[in-house]
Amino acid sequence: MKKTTITLFALAIMMVGCKKTNSEIQYNVDRFYDLEVLRYNVPDFDQLTLQQKKLVYYLSEAALQGRDILYDQNCKFNLPIRRALESIYINYPDKNDPQYLLMEKYLKRIWFSNGIHHHYSEDKFLPEFTEEWLRSAWQYVDPETTQVYDHCVNNLVPVMFDPQLLNKKVNQADGVDLLLTSACNYYQDVTQKEAEAYYAAHRDNSAEPLWNGLNAQLVKKDGVLQERTYKVGGLYGAALEKVVYWLEKAKEEAENDQQRLVIQKLIEFNKTGDLKTFNEYAIAWVGDLDSRVDFINGFTEVYGDPLGITGAWESMVNFKNLEATKRTKILADNAQWFEDNSPTDKAYKKEQVKGVSAKVINAAILGGDCYPSTPIGINLPNANWIRKEYGSKSVTIENITDAYAKAAEGNGFNEEFMLSAEEIELNRKYGVITDNCHTDLHECLGHGSGKLLPGVTKDDLKEHGSTIEEARADLFGLYYIADPKMVELGIMPDKEAYKAEYYRQMMNGAMTQLVRIEPGKDIEEAHMRNRQLIANWVLAHVNPEAPEVEIVAVPVANEKNSHDTPAEVKHFMKVNDYEGLRNLYGQLLAIIQEVTSTGNYQMAKELVETYAVKVDIDLHREMLERYKKLDLAPYKGFVNPVYTPVVDRDGNITDIKVDYTEGYVEQHLRYSRDYSPLPTWN
Repeated sequence: MKKTTITLFALAIMMVGCKKTNSEIQYNVDRFYDLEVLRYNVPDFDQLTLQQKKLVYYLSEAALQGRDILYDQNCKFNLPIRRALESIYINYPDKNDPQYLLMEKYLKRIWFSNGIHHHYSEDKFLPEFTEEWLRSAWQYVDPETTQVYDHCVNNLVPVMFDPQLLNKKVNQADGVDLLLTSACNYYQDVTQKEAEAYYAAHRDNSAEPLWNGLNAQLVKKDGVLQERTYKVGGLYGAALEKVVYWLEKAKEEAENDQQRLVIQKLIEFNKTGDLKTFNEYAIAWVGDLDSRVDFINGFTEVYGDPLGITGAWESMVNFKNLEATKRTKILADNAQWFEDNSPTDKAYKKEQVKGVSAKVINAAILGGDCYPSTPIGINLPNANWIRKEYGSKSVTIENITDAYAKAAEGNGFNEEFMLSAEEIELNRKYGVITDNCHTDLHECLGHGSGKLLPGVTKDDLKEHGSTIEEARADLFGLYYIADPKMVELGIMPDKEAYKAEYYRQMMNGAMTQLVRIEPGKDIEEAHMRNRQLIANWVLAHVNPEAPEVEIVAVPVANEKNSHDTPAEVKHFMKVNDYEGLRNLYGQLLAIIQEVTSTGNYQMAKELVETYAVKVDIDLHREMLERYKKLDLAPYKGFVNPVYTPVVDRDGNITDIKVDYTEGYVEQHLRYSRDYSPLPTWN
């Protein structure tokens, strides 16, 4: 629960690509449906030593080898569907057939979402081509890809076309069995009640608890629940063997003994699946502070599991941005001051903040759950006891936010949705600074703040844990970004800058993020729930006589909506009292921290269901109408650069070259060819 996705800033000013280049990079690559594919630069790679470059290369290869794991985790039909459609894509003779072109769009969407469910809304998306055409085109599928023709076509086609079958990857709706109504593949033939009872019985209450279920699929066999462990020789073993191969090569290029220990422990964990070894790996990783190159590789975030237990496979290889890291180091060095001055109850504060480290990084490769859509900030590890005893590492991914910004210049979003020239100017002047600063606070200090009371664990908030945790970190960042301490430390330029972030957060949480939701749908994704929870709670608790913030209706003239009827008003966020808004953020932070520290599931459920889930129908319709006119894609993702070793006559690597020209389709077809070791059915 420690990942920051595209926040308000990304939605508000990073919406559409331009055709400019920077260092010979064309940021805008492809666009289809509600998705746009961008490219990111890897600045300063040439400044790395040859050893560091080789380390990045080997870790990148390990990152790409886990791609198929996430597909299968997301839904057990994803791999056979992807492979069948890729085979048709390559072998179908008439590339201009309209049905073929619709299939191409659908396949692009599968690549973007790592399966047949939308990467953000988690709803299944349906093909636009016909079922009849697909059945006729199935003759072009490589038999080895789908094994038995009749079995595959008769099983896969209904999964793709039936709107009611496996229609939700992760269901968070209240009052239903979350496992039986979710398409994800973390459980097989297991009910929610059975799974919760199983993990309650296997709960580790020791001082150094194991994260039971982190790397396993829970299944029922002969009426008995058992785990299929992710490891070499176990579930996903063929892919993990490849990961281990490249980690072994990376270990030889480690920058120091601590980093070598990190890689060795990860190798051992992949081989054995032993959760004690995973703890040792996580502790070693937190302690690796001197290396410039760093990485994430393995089963990490739990958003994809309806119960928030099992980790999705993800990877990111990165290296430190030395200049930008100076600001996050200041935050980390002052972590105790922020903890002590939090508006939360003293009983929920850490007496001693340990091991907080933070840095700004340049991503070098994205993999698994970080690709193609990627976070802009990460804070790990997720185990609270490790965070308490050994600390955590936080990163802000600056070359990703830079790519968003460069691909979004002049898109008209702010002019459409911000109230006046004053807010637009605030965003122009301070938007980049405050968004990066809020991400730093969210990741570096927010997730690591506070403590759990004795006997409370991360699992107590169940399906609402991710939303509450993201709200806690967001509120921590919002509360402190306005503190005079930020100006005193030299992180914020002046006492007015924070207002840009406050306005955007309220506008996005209550209004503009709704453009990502289909009409009639509830909000399901944890980060979106978090943002709406904050905004709606604040709006519900303003001073009724003099509201600190409100949604106002502004008359408009000479505008029509899609129904060709006059649009009489537009709604905007209006902040009347920024300091008062900060006080409201502080009040909610105190409540959310209490929920977290005490493990109060009922309070968490009430907050989420009251403020985070339901959508104002009329406001939603208006947001969609206004957004449609801008012709923007609300979701962004990336293609990776390509790293190629330069080898001398003796076979020694003398350099690693970076290429930014590979296209979206070409990259995914290559990945499916070179990084797809799993069997079609696992």
